[in-house]
Amino acid sequence: MAKTPKGRNSSGRGQRDLRVRVKTARGRKLSSTLWLERQLNDPYVKRAQAEGYRGRAAFKIMELDDKFRFLVPGARVVDLGCAPGGWCQVAVARTNALGERQGKAVGRILGVDLQEVDPIAGAEIHVLDFMADGADDQVKSWLGGKADVVMSDMAASASGHKQTDHLRIMALCEAAAYLAFDVLDENGTFVAKVLAGGAEGELQKLLKQKFTRVAHVKPPASRSDSSEKYVVATGFRG
Repeated sequence: MAKTPKGRNSSGRGQRDLRVRVKTARGRKLSSTLWLERQLNDPYVKRAQAEGYRGRAAFKIMELDDKFRFLVPGARVVDLGCAPGGWCQVAVARTNALGERQGKAVGRILGVDLQEVDPIAGAEIHVLDFMADGADDQVKSWLGGKADVVMSDMAASASGHKQTDHLRIMALCEAAAYLAFDVLDENGTFVAKVLAGGAEGELQKLLKQKFTRVAHVKPPASRSDSSEKYVVATGFRG
């Protein structure tokens, strides 16, 4: 039996390998080359570019909201560590922050970050260390009241040590949760990135005291080889 030529299937129709290959450049580490190759071949990265989102993470908050429905028209949303702005973009559209949907309540989106973030139509962006004293009062002042949603996709800078990175991101998540307790209105929602690893038990216990429902979810847009997941706490007790 004749062998099937490389690049063709058994029916004889030509097949192309559409995967982008990246050659290792001088001065670039292998890990950087592999990361770049993964980015170039990631369907969510391509969708984000095609649809005008600032990163693939936009699809994570879409998928979480599709499941839990917290970004409703009229919602007041605080996005902690909002750079580069993909989550704010999604929140603007889903809460009707631009007022484009007639007859629907108009949302309010407030993004805060340690660094300057390029403006986003329909969102108010501020430079703020949310862990600084008085940050909760500043957030409520900018928002003009309490929030319906506090969300965070923050991740601490990677150290290369898995357990250290896990503890760092859990500390960020816990700090975000305490701010949420101060700024959320009754029945509000808290959404934040966590890492699977074992240190999240205390946070989960705390959230269960403050919210009527706490779920841990790995949205489809989260890479399968990543240990990240998201906690979605709904029904803030106030």
